[in-house]
Amino acid sequence: MDAAANTLRRRPLSVRTTAALAVAVSVEGRRTADDGEALGEPVSPSARLVEDYFIVVVIGLATPVNLSVGRAGIGARLACYPRFQSIQATDKDGILRWVRTTVDLDDHIIYPRLAPEAVEANPDQAVEDFVASLSTKPMDHSRPLWEFHVLDFPTSEATATAVVRVHHSLSDGTSLLMLLLSCTRSAADPTKPPALPPLPARTGALYERPRPPLSAGPLAFAMWVWSYLLLAWHTVWDAASFFATILFWKDTHTLFTRMDDGNSSRQGRKRIVHRGLSLDDVKMIKEVMNCTVNDVLVGLADAALSRYYYRKSGDTETGKEIRMRSVLVVNIRAAAALHACVNMIESGNGSDVKWGNQLGFIILPVHIAMHRNPLDYVRKAKNTVDRKKSSMEVAFTHVAAELLLKIFGRKAGAAIVNRMFSHTTTMLSNMIGPVEQVEFCGQPVVFIAPSQYGVPQAITVNYKSYVNTVRVVLAVDEAQFPDCHDLLDDFAESLGCIKEAATSLGSITERHRRINYGVYTLLLLCILIVITSYNII
Repeated sequence: MDAAANTLRRRPLSVRTTAALAVAVSVEGRRTADDGEALGEPVSPSARLVEDYFIVVVIGLATPVNLSVGRAGIGARLACYPRFQSIQATDKDGILRWVRTTVDLDDHIIYPRLAPEAVEANPDQAVEDFVASLSTKPMDHSRPLWEFHVLDFPTSEATATAVVRVHHSLSDGTSLLMLLLSCTRSAADPTKPPALPPLPARTGALYERPRPPLSAGPLAFAMWVWSYLLLAWHTVWDAASFFATILFWKDTHTLFTRMDDGNSSRQGRKRIVHRGLSLDDVKMIKEVMNCTVNDVLVGLADAALSRYYYRKSGDTETGKEIRMRSVLVVNIRAAAALHACVNMIESGNGSDVKWGNQLGFIILPVHIAMHRNPLDYVRKAKNTVDRKKSSMEVAFTHVAAELLLKIFGRKAGAAIVNRMFSHTTTMLSNMIGPVEQVEFCGQPVVFIAPSQYGVPQAITVNYKSYVNTVRVVLAVDEAQFPDCHDLLDDFAESLGCIKEAATSLGSITERHRRINYGVYTLLLLCILIVITSYNII
């Protein structure tokens, strides 16, 4: 399949910069420039730490690809943003900077040649194999590091498929979502932009705790002070855990642990698989459990991984302690940043948007257990996430990663961050998508499945909502998880079990509410009878 995935274009690429610069690109991929002052801004520390990481977004389309419309849309709305028309070049002082270059869409919009017999036999497998092959192919650093691969044949879910591959230094998942949203229109009315997802309930500063008024009394003031003391304690504890993880604290070795065969730098071929789940079911569970959608999705991941673990390992010691953790990737932008940035792009002020990587990390325990009540996964996830919200771990890890790079240099800094990933088991992220069907460059979108590769873990879990569906996307080492579709089944079956338990709990709660309402009504009626009788006497 790798041979079949070769593209139609294999000509050497030249670098055409807009400034009067002499930029040389060596065979090893190191870039130098004659005049450092003419170069753009320095590459951020966060971007330098993710040199080997890539974002992959699989987009299902509802119609055959209109090549001219799609090409024009990508050229007008995507390729015009600074990061997507820049390469990285080292100035005379050894500082890595961004430098503008002319974008040739023929280098970035690629129509792969796949074996016709493979496509005809199993088109879903053909797409899956092609996406897996990308994880073994480097990107050409002599041009901007993004690609669109167009697979114009029908699969079980879509009429055509577009695969977007972007180097992580250009964008994190949130800023890439901003850009992709700016390229979409409402499918119901293509003259209008799509409806954006609602803002989260918390719109203020992340750790803002307003001081209570004096009229609230000393108890309220004491609780306010206590909340800050608790915040400080939790932050210190999480910071210590972060450094312990980097230095020596590893997860228990399980079937989810990455197999490196003694070579910690080995990156196996990553297979990306995905499945759509009902967002309405997730929201129903959220209402019954009085929690957030994120709590439900974290609990769902724990339930699915537990189901897979006990089935595959044959382990019957359900009480055995298994230390397994996930790195939860968190966007540190303000809650309203997505809406504000998309609006800026729509109004033609896209250059004012702060692109790049603005991420923090939370090291979150993964609860591996078998529960009689599936709702216990959501309860434990809610307790864990609530505890993490009372900590500045996200901000701390973001600053710590940048400081490590400045102190120890790029290679050492990247190695330190890689240790955080290699000493934990998985990575987890959750992103909100459009709430109505959209068209991307004139093509109606069926599904959006984002993922990544380059992370030194055997399995990562991404959630992405779109309209009334939440899509679970797994990126797995295909040699270690040849049955990754069975793991997808575990997610679907776990959601069904949790939904069934939530429905039963909701019915019991409703019956109790009705019984209590009847008791209160009867009691009130008795009181009225007594009062009336007393007045008559």
